[in-house]
Amino acid sequence: QVKLVESGGRLVQAGDSLRLSCAASERTDKNLAMGWFRQAPGKEREFVAANTWGGANTYYAEAVKGRFIISRDNAENVVYLQMNSLKPEDTAVYYCAAALFITAQAMARIQMTDLNWGQGTQVTVAS
Repeated sequence: QVKLVESGGRLVQAGDSLRLSCAASERTDKNLAMGWFRQAPGKEREFVAANTWGGANTYYAEAVKGRFIISRDNAENVVYLQMNSLKPEDTAVYYCAAALFITAQAMARIQMTDLNWGQGTQVTVAS
């Protein structure tokens, strides 16, 4: 399994922007969907965004649509999450995830145990 390592999380103010990175330990397969989930204190882990190799298949949760952008640098084996207009309710641990042979939409519904996970990075948005 490919190892995923997230970075970029920190404390920011409401309205700020922040970019998270997820580096894969090896060259990512073109059939590998990659995405982001988040888990706030006391809440279940939830889907944020995902895309596939070429980026043509991209999907966002309604809560972040229009504010967050997922992108991917296949040459560097990195997926990014650009987060704009951050709100206090965006505060969570953000996890990178990956799975083979699924669409970005399917990643939003797949069983958590079927995904390969990173260790998470904390994002805190102060009001």
